Amino acid sequence: MERVDCVVIGAGVVGLAVARALAQAGREVLILEAEGAIGTGTSSRNSEVIHAGIYYPQGSLKARLCVAGRDALYAFCDSHGVPYRRCGKLIVATDTTQLAGLDQLQAHAAANGVADLQRLGAAEILGLEPQLAAVAGLLSPSTGIVDSHALMLALQGDAEAAGALLALHAPVARLEVLATGLRVEVGGETPMSLHAASVVNCAGHGAPLIAAQTVGLAPESVPPRYFAKGSYFSLATATPFRHLVYPLPEPGGLGVHLTLDMGGQARFGPDVEWIDGLDYQLDEHRAEGFYAAIRRYWPGLPDGALQPAYTGIRPKISGPGEPAADFRIDGPTRHGVPGLVNLFGIESPGLTSALAIGDHVRDLLTS
Repeated sequence: MERVDCVVIGAGVVGLAVARALAQAGREVLILEAEGAIGTGTSSRNSEVIHAGIYYPQGSLKARLCVAGRDALYAFCDSHGVPYRRCGKLIVATDTTQLAGLDQLQAHAAANGVADLQRLGAAEILGLEPQLAAVAGLLSPSTGIVDSHALMLALQGDAEAAGALLALHAPVARLEVLATGLRVEVGGETPMSLHAASVVNCAGHGAPLIAAQTVGLAPESVPPRYFAKGSYFSLATATPFRHLVYPLPEPGGLGVHLTLDMGGQARFGPDVEWIDGLDYQLDEHRAEGFYAAIRRYWPGLPDGALQPAYTGIRPKISGPGEPAADFRIDGPTRHGVPGLVNLFGIESPGLTSALAIGDHVRDLLTS
């Protein structure tokens, strides 16, 4: 059985950031990715937004890692030439009944250390975005967008420069807790068995499955998994907007919002559709609900202006009607298995938080 110091399961943005942090700390790192390329799951099916840290409960991992990750991400993009735009975001209240929700959101942001939010009235919003219909709003100057694929390539480059190796088409079938470390059973065309001193499970949707297939890990350490599908539609015409535009959050997500890609094209989404498994097929009829949601803040959206784009599925560990779960980054002090870290429920703001998550996991394995 071949020995390796540290195995990272999953080469999405979080797995790559974890591998980078561990390799730069002097660990021998092997990244195992089930697919034939990096970042084919949640990391490539999202809004590519750099979040400011507004929405999350004070003291939560999401709040702390988002704020730290945001600052680290902007610095990383500057130093590595990763394309991004600090375009800012408007969160809008479309009627007076939402003003209390806007106040609550601003209080959340302040508690999380987001100090640059600006409260705007209707006239100020119109001055920034003349086509918006809103009675009030919040401007978040530190929100931006990033080229997620370029980011992942840069993370991979740093990890490999520090000695990490990437194996594609290498699905992990099973883990087993040993007296010293863990056995990692790898499937695919060339099955192998590895002995690892440390294993970090960054498998996204598959993380609870891998945890459930870990011999020696208590079943109560494995959360349930849920699938919240979000559909995206792009704007067929040129966008009149320069900022991202968000309604107030809704149960399960942040509402049908307007984001921009690095090419300047506008897209809308995601909505929230609870499903039973991984199904990325886009139902074009969902656009009918998008028009009504978007016209609450952009009444001038033309008929027929939305065209199908793509879908993403949030890797949830809380279900419909339940409070949104925090990130779960379970190290040895939580589950009792030395050298093992399981990452569960790394949905938004996982992309923004990736570098901070990498540092957090590194510290869990060196403390």
